[in-house]
Amino acid sequence: MVYNFNAGPSILPKEVFEEVSRGILDFNGTGLSILEIGHRTPLFQGVLDEAIATAKELMKLDADHEVLFLHGGATTQFFQIPMNLVNEGQTAAYLDCGTWGKKAIKEAKLYGHVEVVASSKDKNYTYIPKGYTIPRDAAYFHYTTNNTIEGTEMFAIPETDVPLVADMSSDILSRVTDFNKHALIYAGAQKNIGAAGVTMVVLRKDILGKVNRAMPGMLDYREHIAAGSMLNTPPVFAIYVCMLTLRWLKNLGGIPAIEAVNTKKADLLYSTLDSLPIFRPTVVKEDRSKMNAVFVMDDPALEKEFQDLCKAEGMYGVKGHRSVGGFRVSLYNALPLSSVEVLTQLMTQFAHKKA
Repeated sequence: MVYNFNAGPSILPKEVFEEVSRGILDFNGTGLSILEIGHRTPLFQGVLDEAIATAKELMKLDADHEVLFLHGGATTQFFQIPMNLVNEGQTAAYLDCGTWGKKAIKEAKLYGHVEVVASSKDKNYTYIPKGYTIPRDAAYFHYTTNNTIEGTEMFAIPETDVPLVADMSSDILSRVTDFNKHALIYAGAQKNIGAAGVTMVVLRKDILGKVNRAMPGMLDYREHIAAGSMLNTPPVFAIYVCMLTLRWLKNLGGIPAIEAVNTKKADLLYSTLDSLPIFRPTVVKEDRSKMNAVFVMDDPALEKEFQDLCKAEGMYGVKGHRSVGGFRVSLYNALPLSSVEVLTQLMTQFAHKKA
């Protein structure tokens, strides 16, 4: 038996794998593979239309918001966002609460002034800053909802009249939130939406067209909206996997249903960690991520032994990120509760043995 706790690319639903495997050999009974159909044919247009419509339905988006499926990963959004939203001489506000926010800040500085309203770097990003002030004249405020590497998560939407921009790459569609409060949301697909190779961008159209710089067409959101995510050849296969994953989530009962399962998984794992002194979670309790649980052991020799045990038991992806160390267990939507049950049983047995 294999248990996939990888942080991304990550686990996908079994039903999606089964449908994808059929689509690779014969897409919808056409005799053609999804890998070879024309991207401007009705065959693929139906896939893209369903992916967009299902994302809008799941997120309860209003008519002012558009959904795009783009190349380049979330990292491209680090510079595409300020290129489209902030003029030279204007200020963009950012929250520095993890590795990805730090990278986004670096890129934004190429296009305008960046004001970092708060940072948790002083404690290795093990908490979410609070009580900060967002400048009212900022072109937008950017924050990361879930920090995959450090294991923190923001559960409340910042209160401000400034347009909100959120990197939701690692917790999108995992819990109920008001997506319409955001001017722009972006997420690499390879955690909760689908396969690596495509990024979903949700944006409110009224934030565009306010900068005076010249932009390449491929980096102008207005061009992508006008072309319906097909300004150039889209990542057909990756979008197909997204469509099937979104369909799976809808059939499951949508975001409220998956949030209930995700809460059970996180509660079980964290309660186990808190009950076993051999393990030590690194994040303050109120900011612990429900998607990426990060913890360490005070004895490096025991860490190696437990990592080897997990590997022997078929558990993949439990080793922590190189910048943090220890362990990281990712609990994305497609991970079943039974996998967490097996892991926590192994942790308990190991702790009792070493005690």
